Order: sequence, then structure tokens, then C-alpha cells
Amino acid sequence: MMRSLVIDDEANARARLIRLLGAHPEVAVIGEAQDGLEAIEKIEELRPDLLFLDIEMPGLKGFEVLRSIPSTIEIPLVIFTTGYDQHALAAFEANALAYLLKPIEPKRLSFAIERSSKLLALSDEKETARENILRATGKMPRTLRQIVCRKNGRALLLPSERILWFEVQDGIVHAITAKDSFWVNYQLAELEAALPPHEFFRARREVLVNMSQIKEIKPYFKSSFLLVMSDAAFTEIAVSERQARSLRLRLPGL
Repeated sequence: MMRSLVIDDEANARARLIRLLGAHPEVAVIGEAQDGLEAIEKIEELRPDLLFLDIEMPGLKGFEVLRSIPSTIEIPLVIFTTGYDQHALAAFEANALAYLLKPIEPKRLSFAIERSSKLLALSDEKETARENILRATGKMPRTLRQIVCRKNGRALLLPSERILWFEVQDGIVHAITAKDSFWVNYQLAELEAALPPHEFFRARREVLVNMSQIKEIKPYFKSSFLLVMSDAAFTEIAVSERQARSLRLRLPGL
């Protein structure tokens, strides 16, 4: 029995797929989600074997959902559901990813379920399939506009502009807002690569700051700078000597 989640922002699409899955007793639908954040919460709570995952959703898209799953949780097998045209689907086929083109055809669904069932039964092939998913997830172009932030067992979706800075504390990346602090399931280098480059700046190895949240820039030791942030405490963040040169290039006349 494959314990499965159906994830799609369209209620009619979820209902139709669940109805089609009723013809497959080897699949148990243990939950559904209407957006990416709810999907992450359900994955963490229910630990499904298989996801039917819509690629295009508001907020977090399908691949962003997979990137946001904590590393302590094994990524399920995934059957992507999509309205992409055949040309765009070449990327999925090149990475050996299972997909269903909307509107989903019962025969195609049966084939995808049969494939997933075989993969789950064979540990080596199952791991290869998961590696394909992870590799494709890393290749997909991305610009993060919404960040999954976590605190006290809850997951929140915050726009990147609300985050004043990211910093590494005890090996964990934290997102600092005007009123709170959260941990995020990203490496700082991943955030630097995925966030809009004109909006965020790597002040030093362990800190990434939101340029629009800098209140003041002060001279500092060895021709460097202190960034005074716009939180209530006016937190001062030191810029490394190396990054001070980059900051001058970003802000001519500094």
C-alpha cells in the first residue's frame, strides 16, 4: 500500500485525481494540500511514500516544496502533475521524473502508479529515483520571493522583503524579522544564490543582509563598515574587510 498525498491549489483538480485514484486499491490517499506550505506541514506530519505534486502553485511552487523539506525527512517518491506543454516536459524526461499532464488520463495514471509501486519495492531503484528528484530540484532555475520559516513546530511563509537579515547560529540559518527570529531549511550560500542579487548582500561569511533594511552605514575597523539595521534595537552588523570592497561597488560614493 502506497501512502500518498495529493497536492494541488485547484480543488477540482484534487477532487478529480482522488476520484481516479479510487480505482487503485494499492494507493491510499492519506491527505491533501492546497498550497506549498500546507504540503510541507502534511509531509512532515504524515511521512507519505508518494506525492502527487502540482508544479505551478501560488506561494511555493512544487520544486520549492521539495527544497523546503527538512533534511531529516526522507523525500517521498514524486509524480508531478502539470499543465506544461510537451517542449517543457523534455526537462522532466531528461531527469527521469514521473509526471502526469493535465487533464490526467486514467491510463497514464495507471502507468505512473505501477512504476512507483515497483520503485518502492526495490530499494536501489527507489534511491536512484530519489536522487533524480533531488538533482532535478537543484537544477531548476529559481528566485526566492517567499521563504519557509519555522518556529515552535510551525511553518510560516514570509516574503523575502520582510526579512532584515539571515545569520548562521550554531550551524543553523536563522531569518531575522523586525519582531522575531525563525530558522530556515537553507544554507546561506543557497539563499545568496536564489534571492534577488540586488536586494541582499553577504556582509560576511555567516550573515546575509537585506539592503533595503539598512538604516545607516558607519565607518569601521580597517576601512570596513558597520551596517545599522532597521530593527527596534538598531542592530549593528560588521562587514568583513573583503566584503567591504564589494559593498563599495554596490554603493558608489561610499
